[in-house]
Amino acid sequence: MSANGVSPRKAVVVGAGPVGCLAAISLAKMGWMVEVYEGRPDMRLPSSKAAAQQRSINLAISTRGIAAIEAIEPKAADRFLKAVIPMRGRMIHHVGGRQESQPYDKDGQCINSIGRAFMNEDLLTDALTMPNTRAFFRHKVLNIDFDARVMSVRDEDAGQDKSVPFDFCVGADGCYSIVRSQLMRVVRMDYQQEYLPHDYLELKMPAGPPAQPGGEPTYLLDPNHLHIWPRHTFMLIALPNKDKTFTCTLFAPTTDFDRLDAPERIVNMFKTYFPDALPLIGEQALLYDFAHNPRSSLMTVKAEPYHYKDRAIILGDAAHAMVPFYGQGLNCGLEDVRVLDILLRAEGVDAATRVPDGEDDCLAKALARYSESRHEDLVSICELAMDNYVEMRHDVVTLGYLLCKAFDNILYSLTSKAILFSSLLPALTREPFPTRSPSGWLPQYTMVSFRPDISYSTVRRKAVRQRQILERAGWASVAVGVGAAGVAAFSVWRRLCNRA
Repeated sequence: MSANGVSPRKAVVVGAGPVGCLAAISLAKMGWMVEVYEGRPDMRLPSSKAAAQQRSINLAISTRGIAAIEAIEPKAADRFLKAVIPMRGRMIHHVGGRQESQPYDKDGQCINSIGRAFMNEDLLTDALTMPNTRAFFRHKVLNIDFDARVMSVRDEDAGQDKSVPFDFCVGADGCYSIVRSQLMRVVRMDYQQEYLPHDYLELKMPAGPPAQPGGEPTYLLDPNHLHIWPRHTFMLIALPNKDKTFTCTLFAPTTDFDRLDAPERIVNMFKTYFPDALPLIGEQALLYDFAHNPRSSLMTVKAEPYHYKDRAIILGDAAHAMVPFYGQGLNCGLEDVRVLDILLRAEGVDAATRVPDGEDDCLAKALARYSESRHEDLVSICELAMDNYVEMRHDVVTLGYLLCKAFDNILYSLTSKAILFSSLLPALTREPFPTRSPSGWLPQYTMVSFRPDISYSTVRRKAVRQRQILERAGWASVAVGVGAAGVAAFSVWRRLCNRA
């Protein structure tokens, strides 16, 4: 019961992943009664841990994701920052064994490896500590009547179906979203699903022996890097875990995976292309993971619009599944929640305002604004993520890429100042993207990962303009220029960059 004696409206959140949990926290703080429905068992139960291992055990969270959590639940952001392993750059592993560090940012900003289970369970616990939030596990949504505001749910434990009335529905139930499929029955939704001709398989690199007898295990690789073995059409990556292990992922064309149909072929492939990784993973462990871990597909999902009247909205992978090569799937989904939170508050949506036979104009307007303003950003990051696959598996070892990256950092130093994350936070609770026309030269990776005040679509447009400047000015000749010609060129560059 609210302070004025009116019962608050009920929001149902479908999906108890990180995005769904953060959405539940956001709505509960606005005064909604929130019910979370999840088809899987409670992830906090010991019996759920084995099933959880079928998914990646770590996630890469960058400033965008942290900013979103900070805007909704600051205490959770503080806990996560204490639990992450910072990765300050890529460590490139060449076939011959040489390693090459490529920092992500000239100012030392980093992305972070964090345990999936820790993060998800922590956000879920935060949501359920709020008195107006409940969760129902092993409850599978069957269909939704948005006009009647009722959801049909199968209680797997009780073996029966039940009807769940609601006022507002949030779909955060992943790339195979039931909420999205139900929305498509009542919304003229443009929808695209695309499978890549590439798959991935997860492997595990064990912890190393203690540095001293009786001591703790050690990392076999530098834990403050995201390790990449780029091999043109395929690649292996490794992210650190708190227990001193690494989660490794092999990405390769589906046809290449099909040829790895015998133990000797798997081992020979690693001996040929990943000779330094094979002894760290171990031949037997490698073969075990190939035999027991699922080989998974890569897909993208694009949809528009994301809402229906004042009744429902889809967030996260339900609205925009993307390939994982920019590490932005989680970050983007969390940012969805921050943007929606701001728009709901800006339109004055009141959790206690009931409109049983009509439409809540404030809520409908907020959801429409979300669909209209968010679509270009989501298409942009899906395409940027696809482009980054080529960069990670091939470009990072080419001379052109290395020269361009070095020049990127020089221009960044000449024309832009580092912006502290803490200085951005106040504005990020009031506006989705306060910086609409960023000045100076900014590397694309910096904008995507470390500037949550800049929208993905702005990042893409600015990156295109900067590439055009490089092409027009003939950056390669400038990069190798010396003496007076070089000084003059940099003067021209500085003027150009300030307009980029």
